Amino acid sequence: MGEIEDFLKVMKEGRHASPHTLRAYRTDLFGFWAWFAKDRTDIPLADVKLFHLRAYLGHLQESGLARSTITRQASALRTFFSWAYREGRIAENPAALLRAKSGPRAIPRVLDTEEVERLLAQPAGGDFLDTRDKAILELLYSTGARVSEAVGLRLPDVDLAQGLVRLLGKGRKERLSPLGPFAIDALENYLPLRSLRASTKAEDRLFLNRFGAPLTTRSVGRMLEKRLLQAGLPPDVTPHTLRHSFATHLLRGGAGLRAVQELLGHASVNTTQIYTRISPEHLRDVYRRHHPRARDDD
Repeated sequence: MGEIEDFLKVMKEGRHASPHTLRAYRTDLFGFWAWFAKDRTDIPLADVKLFHLRAYLGHLQESGLARSTITRQASALRTFFSWAYREGRIAENPAALLRAKSGPRAIPRVLDTEEVERLLAQPAGGDFLDTRDKAILELLYSTGARVSEAVGLRLPDVDLAQGLVRLLGKGRKERLSPLGPFAIDALENYLPLRSLRASTKAEDRLFLNRFGAPLTTRSVGRMLEKRLLQAGLPPDVTPHTLRHSFATHLLRGGAGLRAVQELLGHASVNTTQIYTRISPEHLRDVYRRHHPRARDDD
């Protein structure tokens, strides 16, 4: 569909949307259009009405998709139709009043500190892949970086002497994140092997695959699956779980919400607040340790 392709071009060239964001927009918008238009090719964009959009979200809900996925798709539709209206492609914006049904947000899956230690201990060898995997995992947990931010790192982005890394987040917003001593050690061990492995395709990208070319987010996911199996951890852990664990462990350790927001690169503190929803087990532990009537040592 021409309007969707034009929108994606604007998002890429005008707003510098990341490849991940562009893929999500493409999937969501063409998914809606395939549902709406069926096999017809002559339906104008102006035929889409609010009730069509609401029916589509209902269809997604009945299909069993996660609330977060439906919310993302509603956001994509609102953004696309708002652009089409501003550009004069349609006379009315059918998505102006579109809202996904709200509900309680699930607490993100996190690893406890013992599970993190087990995972980070797995790449124990001295060859290129073990050393690289160790550096990636340590960096993800040390900085809370998104996996797309990690694979996008370039050599000048890392300052081991200062213990800092420059991350390029959503909307091409830059932020500086501290590197812990374990991450620094892992990167210092990896960099000499990276130099030996780098091919002409590597440019100055930090993390490379076995052929010396830039690593992809999918490759990191496959690597994590292997390391989870070695550590005896659940297979539903993803690279983003390390980001969730980073934030949760900081907050439980006493870090302020605003500081964690800055470290994660969240535009709104509301996004960060989900990590303050502490598990019942943690609440019970806090109660036992601090409430005078919970102790039985009298």
